[in-house]
Amino acid sequence: MNGRRVAAALLAVFVLAAGTACGIADADETSVATKDTLVIGVNADQPGVGERTESGSYEGFDIDIAREIAERLRVTDVTFTPVTSATREEMIQNGDVDLVVASYSVTPERKVKVSFAGPYYVAHQDILVRRSDTAIRSIHDLQDRRLCRVPGSVSFPRVHDEQGVAARPVVANGYSGCLTGLTAGAMDAVSTDDLILAGLASRHGRDLRIVNAPFTDEPYGVGIRKSDVNGCEAVNKAITRMYQDGTAARLLAKWFAPVGLKVTTTVPQFEGCV
Repeated sequence: MNGRRVAAALLAVFVLAAGTACGIADADETSVATKDTLVIGVNADQPGVGERTESGSYEGFDIDIAREIAERLRVTDVTFTPVTSATREEMIQNGDVDLVVASYSVTPERKVKVSFAGPYYVAHQDILVRRSDTAIRSIHDLQDRRLCRVPGSVSFPRVHDEQGVAARPVVANGYSGCLTGLTAGAMDAVSTDDLILAGLASRHGRDLRIVNAPFTDEPYGVGIRKSDVNGCEAVNKAITRMYQDGTAARLLAKWFAPVGLKVTTTVPQFEGCV
């Protein structure tokens, strides 16, 4: 009887060990650190950051960052697919995308659902207004003003909920919609990350102005599934090398120097992968 129990116990240990090893192998096989192809979620409606052109290709700072990360992971087969502020977490969790590089601010709420490599840049929330509107000089001047709200984005809640400024929401599907509403006079201001605002302003530089009154830090992370620690660490190494060899500084200058945005070219402090 004791012999049978010992044999059963050894068998259970063997099965458990085999299952664990299989799980580790499966995790490694699906890690972005070992993949030959990558599907990367990006924005399609943010000029200068992530935008789909009329030809169907993508361009912008985030797109170049995504390409650099893939290249440094030795992946040449990269597919870009559009994401929105409202769909990013779900697409990572469902495996629809391997990574998300989409002006994706790292927040505690988001870290419950996904992990983040990086950040690859720390932006700052600011305000974009019509050049003729000289009354808006800071976040406090947005009181009772019509402010663009994009579903799933944290930018409007940053103003209304966190800062306690009772702006009036005007909903748009994306920041290109915000730009249309602002230039048409349907809203008074757009408040989001300064990189996004710089891209929007570049389309209507003579008619719009950035207030230059930043009030948050917005660390842009690379979204990745929570269990992929190896992939997260590999992406962090790629980002570090981009800053060390001057690639990050070159890309920041390429996309944002023309509109006079002051950028930071030192390696951001990483979030950690565990």
